[in-house]
Amino acid sequence: MCSLILAACTSTQEASPSSKPTTDTASPGAGQTGKPVQISVFAQQANDIDLNTNLFTKHLESKFNAKFKFDVIPYDGAKEKRQISLASGDYPEAYMLTAYIDQFSQADLLKFGKQGVLLPLNDLINQYAPNIKAAMEKDATFKSFITAPDGKIYGLGSYTQCFHCSYPNKMWINTSWLKKLNLEMPKTTEDFRKVLQAFKKNDPNGNGKADEVPLSGSTEDFGVRVIPFLMNGFIYDDDRNYLNLVNGKADTVANKPEWKEGLTYIKSLYDEGLIDPGAFTQNAEAFKKIGENGSGQILGAGAGMHPAIFVNIDKGNKNSADYNPVPPLTGPHGSLSTHDGGGLIPGAKFVITNKASQEAQVTLIKMVDYMFTMEGQTNAASGMEGIDWRKPKEGEVALGKGVTPQIATIPAIDGQPPRNAGWSGMGHFYQPKEYRDSIVQGTDVYDSANYERRLYDATLLYQGHEPKELFPMWAIWIDPALTDEASILQTNIKNYIEQSALQFITGNKDLNKDWDAYVKGLDNLKLGRYLEILQKAYDSAAIKK
Repeated sequence: MCSLILAACTSTQEASPSSKPTTDTASPGAGQTGKPVQISVFAQQANDIDLNTNLFTKHLESKFNAKFKFDVIPYDGAKEKRQISLASGDYPEAYMLTAYIDQFSQADLLKFGKQGVLLPLNDLINQYAPNIKAAMEKDATFKSFITAPDGKIYGLGSYTQCFHCSYPNKMWINTSWLKKLNLEMPKTTEDFRKVLQAFKKNDPNGNGKADEVPLSGSTEDFGVRVIPFLMNGFIYDDDRNYLNLVNGKADTVANKPEWKEGLTYIKSLYDEGLIDPGAFTQNAEAFKKIGENGSGQILGAGAGMHPAIFVNIDKGNKNSADYNPVPPLTGPHGSLSTHDGGGLIPGAKFVITNKASQEAQVTLIKMVDYMFTMEGQTNAASGMEGIDWRKPKEGEVALGKGVTPQIATIPAIDGQPPRNAGWSGMGHFYQPKEYRDSIVQGTDVYDSANYERRLYDATLLYQGHEPKELFPMWAIWIDPALTDEASILQTNIKNYIEQSALQFITGNKDLNKDWDAYVKGLDNLKLGRYLEILQKAYDSAAIKK
């Protein structure tokens, strides 16, 4: 699944720093005169990158008069190796990680920050990081994302506002089957039922067999679970914590009458054989075997953040263009879509430890501040200008509607060795939507080279369908004294909601006879206490201040 998400979310087309020109952060200071500043860094290295000979590494060393001493860790076992390095006491001056592989959790930051192992960055940012400071002043979510409850910034995360990731629970339907059966794109939950019924009964693949799978998905993240898209016509389903915000108060949706009504609808689809039972048990590999069935097309609709999860999108593919997005369905209680912080992962990928000299601290924060500029972030995440990206040419268009293009990627050439010019995910720092929208993208959405536009256009169908209030789980910090309690409560409640939903849908529990006991079970798991902890975190979050 990581490779799928990298294809859609962390490619060279995603690097998204501020598009405004900013101050050159390599102004005289630490490391700008005399010998290079020696900096030891714990780093995670992708297979196609050699950090020691990397062109962006050399660029930073030259620009900031520094010399890195990398403790290079492969992706496999990265988390364990980071933990061992800290536990041993023999840790470096900084950690530069890849968020989607491993990073410091909020609990880690608070723990090691209180112990003095991790240094607060506030003063360094104020004195030496104008771009980071400007981002905090501009974006309350970013400020809250990095600011601990005590007001200190113990590390910086990957602030990647992936537009299509921020509406993960999409539905992709076989429009060639719709056309063959003379059906329209479904608009309501009942329209969707009728389409799935037609897929099941009317042999749209034309092989004379009842082998069609009307609707499928899988059990991982990335929008592949079928329940949220269907539930959102009844009540908001965030597909993670089953939370909502009502007049500023944290609440759950999973004990409401509308949740029960949504489960009743989904169960009715399941009982008619319109939902693949495997959608509730299978992994991504099994899901893709349905989408890429060797003997012919059998999938009617697939849940997913993007269709490459269940069909091939490479040149010469057979099925990709057949799957197009279904707008949010209108149900009895609305037409909602799941929305989150754009793929933000709470925590930090960059920290400075108490082993760092003052000179190293200043040099490090200036380096990261450079990666908060358009040039710096693109060089870091995508590769160096002239090698992996260039300035746009006249007539080229940006991904975003009405946006002036700023960056054009230079595609890799098959058969050539890796360019080793950027840090890839290790370089992801500040990637707001407005910069991502400024990257040049072709207009043929079915060309795999323009996959990002296909996802962007699909996401526009979902944008604005989220509730007016959302609980910002990605931008709050739990009180460290309550972290363990909250984690246990969260796990128990989440598992109970999901297991019960599956039991209700498959008939192992009766929605009429067992509903009250289910609701009582939530109370017994201390749902009220969990909401109380979350409310406290929300009320104290920097996003509200």
